[in-house]
Amino acid sequence: MKNEIRSDWNLEEAQSIYNKPLLELVYEAATMHRKYHNPSEVQISSLLSVKTGGCKEDCSYCPQAARYHTDIKVHGMLNPVDVVDKAKQAKAAGANRMCLGAAWREVRDNRDLDKVLEMVRGINELDMEVCCTLGMLTESQAQKLSDAGVYAYNHNIDTSEDFYGDVISTRTYSDRLNTLDNVRKAKMTVCSGGIIGMGESTDDRLKMLITLANLDQQPESVPINTLVPVPGTPLEEQGQVEFEDLLRMIATARIMMPKAAVRLSAGRLERSRLEQGFCFMAGANSIFAGDKLLTTPNPEFNADMDMFKFFGLTAMPSIHEKQKAQQTSEATV
Repeated sequence: MKNEIRSDWNLEEAQSIYNKPLLELVYEAATMHRKYHNPSEVQISSLLSVKTGGCKEDCSYCPQAARYHTDIKVHGMLNPVDVVDKAKQAKAAGANRMCLGAAWREVRDNRDLDKVLEMVRGINELDMEVCCTLGMLTESQAQKLSDAGVYAYNHNIDTSEDFYGDVISTRTYSDRLNTLDNVRKAKMTVCSGGIIGMGESTDDRLKMLITLANLDQQPESVPINTLVPVPGTPLEEQGQVEFEDLLRMIATARIMMPKAAVRLSAGRLERSRLEQGFCFMAGANSIFAGDKLLTTPNPEFNADMDMFKFFGLTAMPSIHEKQKAQQTSEATV
């Protein structure tokens, strides 16, 4: 059997997967999913914006860019104590990973970074995984985050390299990839995906998956976001992504990156319970839970827990919980 964990995907192969008859595609993805994952477990992450708005970038989809006139309320860095309290609330509601986001172009070595490191250490003490998305990182900054206990770093590539310049001009595609390389050097896990529905072609979407799948080491987590058009941004007039397009992306990502957690991410509020269930069947096994996804609406925790009960799904334990369970098991042998 040909090796399923590959780093030599090409566009023709990705197209042949994506364009399969839909039920056949979902069946193949579901089969792959069950080979590498427990199909009844879903990773639940809570995302908190620790610094909102005022970003210098011009990402066309983002309401936090300072140059756009949106309804986002700008706030500076949150107090680390308050952030840890919010992490406790998220854990009580069922989350096993806390993601901290800051509207920065890049991380700077200053007091704000020191506060983030304090937040990370505090959340780690709760036995939650910590993920950060703070913009571009140098190798030394990545190492500081890793040393503080950051388990995963999110840095989406957003789309294909060909379409990237139509969405963002204030940084390059290679900037994105360099940050992912620095994350790897610091021994953090990589969380990287993209957004569909920005006006890109299907081939652009597939090229994004190919870029991720062909990295030296595939990302441990791949968020598939559908654009949430925000008034005041250049993409405010974009229509909603068809459900079939989202489902095909989820399934294709699962087949091309079998071991990754494929995250059903932004745009989930617009999907019905049954549509989300179809995505779980097709290989999605990670979500953001809570009423806000940085600055856009997201289903509430209670609604998600009701959905999990309906489908017979459970929350995936954190890496800390798995390690403790293994130690307990070894101690009793």
